[in-house]
Parts: sequence; structure tokens; C-alpha cells
Amino acid sequence: MVEADFPILTCLILLPLLGCVGVLFFKTHGAVRRWALGVSLGEMLLGLFLLQFQMGTADFQFVESIPWVPTWGLQYFLGVDGISVLMVALTLIMFPFCVVCSWRSITIRVREFHICLFILISALMGVFSALDLVLFYLFWEAILIPAYLLISLWGGRQRDFAALKFILYTLAGSALLLVMVIAFRMEGGSFSIPALMAKSYSVNFQRWMFLIMALAFAVKVPLFPFHTWLPAAYVQAPIAGSILLSAVMAKMGAYGFLRLALPLVPDAAHFFSPLIIAMSVCSILYGGFLAFAQSNLKKIIAYSSLGHMGFVILGIFLFNLNGVQGSLIQMVNHGITTGALFAMAGILYQRSQSYEISANLGLGKFVPAIMGFWGLFAFAGFAFPGTNNFVGEFLILAGAFERNLWLGAVSVPGALLAAAYMLRPTQKMTWGEPSNATKWRDMNGREWACLIPLAFLVLYLGLAPTLCLNVMNPSLKNLMGAFQSRVPVTLLMDKNLHSNPERGGRP
Repeated sequence: MVEADFPILTCLILLPLLGCVGVLFFKTHGAVRRWALGVSLGEMLLGLFLLQFQMGTADFQFVESIPWVPTWGLQYFLGVDGISVLMVALTLIMFPFCVVCSWRSITIRVREFHICLFILISALMGVFSALDLVLFYLFWEAILIPAYLLISLWGGRQRDFAALKFILYTLAGSALLLVMVIAFRMEGGSFSIPALMAKSYSVNFQRWMFLIMALAFAVKVPLFPFHTWLPAAYVQAPIAGSILLSAVMAKMGAYGFLRLALPLVPDAAHFFSPLIIAMSVCSILYGGFLAFAQSNLKKIIAYSSLGHMGFVILGIFLFNLNGVQGSLIQMVNHGITTGALFAMAGILYQRSQSYEISANLGLGKFVPAIMGFWGLFAFAGFAFPGTNNFVGEFLILAGAFERNLWLGAVSVPGALLAAAYMLRPTQKMTWGEPSNATKWRDMNGREWACLIPLAFLVLYLGLAPTLCLNVMNPSLKNLMGAFQSRVPVTLLMDKNLHSNPERGGRP
């Protein structure tokens, strides 16, 4: 572990909370928005300290460890490695993006909206940097309240139903996490995640703990069949809520599998991997077909997220380097792309007052800049070569074919479906019979400033993903090395049986 000279992670957690206090001193909506933008940009500038992250090592860095309740073994324990630092960076990127996207769309309770946004960002920073199980659980649960309020207070017409469904699903999924925290303390004697990683546990214990974690993480991703809260929440949430739900909060589940499930309960992960892979493939195909059948832009993006996150979980449970590399880089890339697509849906809604494709036809001639950005992000959405999503999806499919030929073959239609459900609305919106687009204004300066950085990232990460790979590779190789060294005895016996004809196996 590399101790921090400066408590950068604590500062990243506390700055948004201090922003909540500052909001209380402003009376006008404009002043609140400018303050929120300043806080979000300050958070990004503070995040530049993370550029000191040392590539080439799997150690946890910027570590902060302070005794919290020594008699219980609790400590304030933070740190990031090549896996979590990318999730922190993604959250930093989405913070000012959400503030700008809400500039004109949030007109009531503006102060309260930004307070919820600040608290949510602070909790997300905590989830991705916590190295103590209790601390991880507290940040995990702290996310629920501001996310619920964002949907229920600033959402669409069916916001109450969507918010209630969201909170019930996520509470049901994460309530058992507390049982998992206590069980690991009793079995492993510590709440420290790195310390627990170094211990071995009985097979039965691992299987029960994996089931608990898998339920909580599958709901958060979400993964089929725990996805039914997704369309209501994504569609009814305000644009900033939709962006955070899909771009960052969905990654919490996948991050939980990488940070906790694989290193802590490897035997159980092997045992249940066929089930998780089957659920992932169902998510890919089911999400693709549902997205293709929609006429509402937010629903198309929501169901596309179901399919893309299915690829992410599939990559994790392939148990090879290509798969986990593709999974982690796809988590970052999907966050950027889906955030940009939801922002484009919000830009179109401000002009047409509708998310329906039929109300946004023939835009290519009248608002070419809007359709140019939409086209770029839509092409990235179905992993067009040269865009960011192509890198992750290619690595995951390569890992799938490496694991099993039929598994790779079954996953390929998911990529084809993505092209179908993204190209269909793009074609109609660009060249369809014009509606009322003749009266529209093209993009304003705020929208240009909001989308150009994301467009740059889409192309940069698509053409030059080496930096991301260099950051994540040491941690992923260390994770896979430790994981493969603890292959269950039953699997080893099966391999020996199949390779030894004298024991009844195939030569």
C-alpha cells in the first residue's frame, strides 16, 4: 500500500458536502447554478492530484487509514488501485456534466436539487474508494436517499411509481449486504477489505456470501431478471438523474463483483459463474430486443444500458484477462456514451417537448450540429470501430470466444442488435419527414461546451485506449492471478478426470 501525503480522497468526498453548505447562502436560481458549477469544476481540478497515480503496480495508492472504533476493528480506510481509480475519474467527469445538463431543465427547488446531487456524488466517491466493509456499506446505502429524491421530486409524470419501485428494489437488494459485512467480520476477523482478501474461507460460507453479494450487485447493475425497475427510473428521472443512474450508479454493481465477489469468494464465483453468464447473455439479448421495439428515446437508451451492462458482467465472469479488461474499460466507455446520449435526449426535449422519435423527425437539415453529435454518440453506442465502446466490446467478445466458442457465438447477436436499435432512430430523426424543426435553434454555447469534451473522449478512448489499459492492467493481472491460483479442487479434479483415460475420462 502507498500512503497518501495529502488526503486527496477525503477531500474529494468532503468537497461536494461543503458545496451543500454553500448552496444555502444563495437566494437566486442563477447564483445556485453558478455555485454548483464552480464546485463541480473545483472537484475536477482537485481530482488532478490523481494524475500522480503510479502505473505498473497493483498496490492500493493514496491510502488513508485512521482508527475509527478500535474496539470493533473499524477504521476510516480509503485507497484506490487501477480498478477503482477509473471509476473515480468517471464520477469526476459526470459531475459538472450533470450540473450543466440541468441548467435550464430544473426550474423548481433548484437549491434542493443541487444538494441532492452533491450528496450523491460524495457517496459515489466513497463507494469507489472505501477499503473498509462498513465504510463501503455506509456509502452504498447513502446513495439511495438522494437518488430517490431526484426521481420523486424532479421526475416525470409517473415519478412516484418509478421512485418507489427504485427504492424497493435497491433496498431489497442491498439489505442483506449488512449480513455479509457481519459474516465476514466473524469469519475473517476484520472489516478491512485487503486483509479479508488474504484469507481463505470454506466453500459453504463462500457460496452463501456470493449469493448475498450477487443479489445486491445484480439489482444495482441491473441484470436480468432484476432489471424491471430500470425503464421506469431511467425514463421518469430528470436528465441529470438518468445520467447518474446509468453512467455511474450502474457501475457500482459491476465494481462490487470486481472488488468483493471475485477476490473474497473465488470458489463460489467459479461455482455460480454459469448462472451469472446465462443472466448476462439474457440481459444482452433481451435488452437489445426491447430497445429495438421502443419509440421513446429515453427508453431506447435505458434498455440499451441493460444490454451493455450485460456485456460488462459477462466479461467479468469469463475469468480471463481479455474479459476483465474489456469489462472495466467498457464500464468507463459506457458511462461516457450513455451519459452523452441522455444529454442529447434532454437537448431534443427542450426543443420538441417530447422524447418520442415521431416528434423529432427531419432534423439533419435544420439542426445539423445536434444531429452530428447524436450520430457520433449513437455510433459509439453500437461500438462502431474507432469509437470508445468498440474497444471494450471487442475485448469482451474475444474473451468469450477464448472461454467457449458457443458462448462467443451467442453473444455476437447482441452487438448486431445494438446497431439496429441505434441506427433506426438516427435514420428517422435525420432524414424523416420534418415536424416543427424549422423553428428550432441549433446548439447554444453551453451545449457545445458540455458535449465537446465527451465527444473528444469517445474518439480518444476509441483510437488510443492504451492509457486506460496501462492504468488497469497491473490490478487486473493481480486479481486474475490470485483468482486462478485458487481454482476450486472440484474443478481441478474434473480437469484431471477428462485428461486421464484410465480414470474414465476422455483422452
